[in-house]
Formats: sequence, C-alpha cells, structure tokens
Amino acid sequence: MDELSFGMYVSKLDRPWTETPFVFQGFVLKSEKQIDILRKYCKHVYVDPEQEDEAEIARASAEEIAKIRGTVVYKEAASVEVELPRARTAYAKTTLVVEELSRAVEVGSTIDSSRSHEAAAQITDSVVRNPDAMALLIKLQEKSGATLSRAAEVSVMMTIFGRFLQLPQDRLEILGMLGLLQDVGKLKLPTALATYGPANAAEIPIYRTHVDHSVEILSNTPGLPAELPGLASLHHERFDGSGYPRGLRGGGIALFGLISGIVDTFDTLTAPPPFGENLSPSNALNIIYKGRGKQFHPALVEQFIQCVGVFPVGSVVELNSGEVAVVIAQNLVRRLQPRIMVVKDAQGNPLIPYKMLDLMKEPKIRPDEPYRIQRTLEYDTVKIDPRELFL
Repeated sequence: MDELSFGMYVSKLDRPWTETPFVFQGFVLKSEKQIDILRKYCKHVYVDPEQEDEAEIARASAEEIAKIRGTVVYKEAASVEVELPRARTAYAKTTLVVEELSRAVEVGSTIDSSRSHEAAAQITDSVVRNPDAMALLIKLQEKSGATLSRAAEVSVMMTIFGRFLQLPQDRLEILGMLGLLQDVGKLKLPTALATYGPANAAEIPIYRTHVDHSVEILSNTPGLPAELPGLASLHHERFDGSGYPRGLRGGGIALFGLISGIVDTFDTLTAPPPFGENLSPSNALNIIYKGRGKQFHPALVEQFIQCVGVFPVGSVVELNSGEVAVVIAQNLVRRLQPRIMVVKDAQGNPLIPYKMLDLMKEPKIRPDEPYRIQRTLEYDTVKIDPRELFL
C-alpha cells in the first residue's frame, strides 16, 4: 500500500470487489480518497503497468488534441467526380516537378524553388476543394522506380492530414512542400541503397545520411521557406527519442516533424516493394496505433486514424457478396460505410462499367441483405487506369 501513487491502474484487490465500495473492477488511482478506502479494506493490491500506460495516453491525448488542431473550417467545394480531373492535372504537374528535382540534384544543379511552390500550391488547392479526389488518384497511379517516386504521394497525404487538423491553407502548402522535398537527399546515396534501403548493419549509417543531405540541399536552395530545411531534418525523429539523426523526443520535435513521421511511416508500410511492405491500410494503421506514445505522438496518431478512416480512400476491399471494390470517398458520418466502386464480380472477373455504391444508403445484395465490407486487401490487388474513372 505504501508504494501506490497517482496514475497507477489498480487491477485486482486482495479480497472480492463486492466487499468494497468500489463500483468498477479496475480503475486509475486519482485521489487521496481512493487510497484511503484501499487502506481501509486491503493489505495489498495489484497494479497493471500496461493499463496504466493506456490510461495516461488517453488522458494526455485529450489535452494534446486541443493544442494541435487549428480553427479553419474547410467545406467540400466539389464532389470527388468533379474534382478528379483537376486533381489529375495537379498531380501530373507535380510528378513533372519531382522528375525535374531528381535530374537537378543528380547533376548538381540548384532546385527550382518556384516550381516546388507551384506544385505544393496546386496540391493544396485540390485537397482543400475535396481531399478524396487526390487521395483516390495517388492510390491508383502506377508507381515508377525513381528515388523520389513516392514524394508526390507523401506530399498529398501530409496536405490531407493538415486539412483534417484544420490548419491554415498557407501551412498546408508548407506541409505539401515538405512532403515533396524531405527525402531529396536520397538522391545523393548509391542507387541501390536509395531504392531498397540498407541491406546490412554496415549500410545503416550511410543510409541515414540522406537526412543531412536533404537539409544541405534545401539550405542551399534560394526561395524556399526558411523553416523547410529544419523541418526536413525531423521526419525520422521519434516521439520517444528512438529516431535519428539527433534522437529528439516529445516537445523537441516540431508539429510538422511529428506529422511527417506518421505519414512517412504509413506510406512506407502500404507501399509496394521495393519501397515498402505492401500491407493493407488497416494493418498499417494497427502498427502505427501500437506505436502511439512511443514512436509517435499519441494524439496525432488518433487524429491520423480518424483522418484516413477505417477504409481509406483508394483502399481495395472485399464485399460480403464476394465482389471487389475500391473506396472512392469517405462518409464522414459513418466511416464504416464509404462510397465504393465495384470493379470485380464474385468470380474475380472485371466489371465494365464499374458499379457505384454508397454504403450509407444501404444498397442490397438481396432483399434481406445489405452490402457490407468484409475486409481490406493489398493496394495492388486490382489495377485501374484513373483515366477510366467516372466516364
């Protein structure tokens, strides 16, 4: 009893709970009154450190969410069908900028900061109008083998997350630019190392120098926001101090660094080889959720999961009918019932034209059975040309 302190989770007593005044079988110790009652009825109690951590994380998250969220209220200015052509144009221009960046860095030229500004602004404008259109587009694009081929996707995801956090539009553009440029230093690494990552322990220190290379390149590029090089140094830092290059922890990592760490990890987990692990979105989110309060800021993890949803836009899902569909838009009121596009029948044959369903309206397979999502599949389960959408 003398070792008890506030914040501990009391999971078990040395007598039945029914013989005490406690209503709940298990609670977080928060007051002297609770300790006095325990002393009156018990000689010793059992505490659960894991549940103590969970309770502390939940408490801290509630307080932190208020600090990290902005106040800008964004409203959908276009449907996903209307916004998709504009998103496609913005994305195409962004990939051109990424290619230009790659060539410039590889030959030792200066990055064109105005083109980077332009690309980030176009992504931001589209995401502000409708985040689902750009999210759908980046998941359906064929991925190239270039070192920075995932930069546009990370940029889009960071911008979408910033919009969800209600940050001002000028800050969304900084996030978008950060996503585009934070890994530019990989172009200074040997090609195999940049593409596949370190193959053995000896290559890890070399691989990690890409962060310093990014900072140097961005610092030497006139016209970029002054804060960008410093922010680019943070996407591999981790909340518990286990990251690199400086081992920063907690409040020592700027908000945009914490955001980029989560988005970069999610992108790597869901990306196809050789870039990533090809996990389904739900499995990737589960890994990130388990890392909250450790590698990742707990409140931001909860916000990110709410942002992408249980079934993120672009996810490939299997329905209870046996058909396969792609999630094309979120229903913010009911996250488990998004808008979907059925692309394969129950036998695995392509459906032409695609069948559009809004699960919130509970369309039926049979008179007594509505459509439901059974599970998510890997992103590359189906191949769809984005140009064919909504035609």
